[in-house]
Amino acid sequence: MRTDPTYINSLTQSLNNMAGTANSLANQLSTGLRVNSLSDDPSAAATSLRFGSEIARADTFVQTASNQASMLQTTDSTLGEVVAQLTVAISLAVQAANGTNNSSNMQALRTQAVGIRDQVLSLANASYQGTFLFAGSQGRTQPFSLDTTTTPAGVAYAGDASVQSIETPGGQKIQMNLAGDAVFGSGTSGVLAALNQLISDMSNGAASAALRADSSTLSEALSNVSTQRALLDASLSTLTSTSRYTQTQEANLKAVQGTLVASDPAAIATDIKNNQVQYQALLSVISSLNKTNLFDYLR
Repeated sequence: MRTDPTYINSLTQSLNNMAGTANSLANQLSTGLRVNSLSDDPSAAATSLRFGSEIARADTFVQTASNQASMLQTTDSTLGEVVAQLTVAISLAVQAANGTNNSSNMQALRTQAVGIRDQVLSLANASYQGTFLFAGSQGRTQPFSLDTTTTPAGVAYAGDASVQSIETPGGQKIQMNLAGDAVFGSGTSGVLAALNQLISDMSNGAASAALRADSSTLSEALSNVSTQRALLDASLSTLTSTSRYTQTQEANLKAVQGTLVASDPAAIATDIKNNQVQYQALLSVISSLNKTNLFDYLR
């Protein structure tokens, strides 16, 4: 009785398939992944790829947000110091306007005012990691300069009015900077101009009414700085909360992605055992066949 060659071929193919399955199961066990290529599970692989893209986008935002938050905190701290300096300047203006100061006292008040003006100018030119905070989009250009050849001294702004923003993974745009002229003014208006006018009036022995007007102008400038600072604080708060939410979403996506492509060690162990049993059974069947007839068909 001769062996059916179709039957022999089927047994051989089954044996090869089981060997391939054994290798695949061993690979899943060693890598911890059920899906290592598109052919393993096209649907799961495609979904995992989409998750990977979302995770990468979230991670990029979180990293960018971290640096931007540091810059916003630096800007907020800078504006906080400006507020403190202007508060003192207003007090000096009130003292200068009380009508009881002699020339020596007025000179001392002027010296303090000049120191405040210079400090505020330095704060207006503050930078973070080499980028000027209040230059708009001209971050490499010092935004403010003082011209003391005029009376009162003049202020020039070399930045622009550009307001930059960062986009969240959800498409929301968060303001990241303040244009310098919106905070400090330029020319004959704004914080620095008000300080220059106060210094000039103190130098020239201006009437109390003029000094009271200087105090009022400085108060308006202080109010504007505080308003601009509040805008930036709102951005910082939104950026921080959005970054935390994005980190949570990123962690969730990674967990789902891991579950989607991860292997089940217990199930794999069972499959390997079953595969070995079937493999041995096939070997037994093949070895029981008439070897002579088998070789005849394998030639």
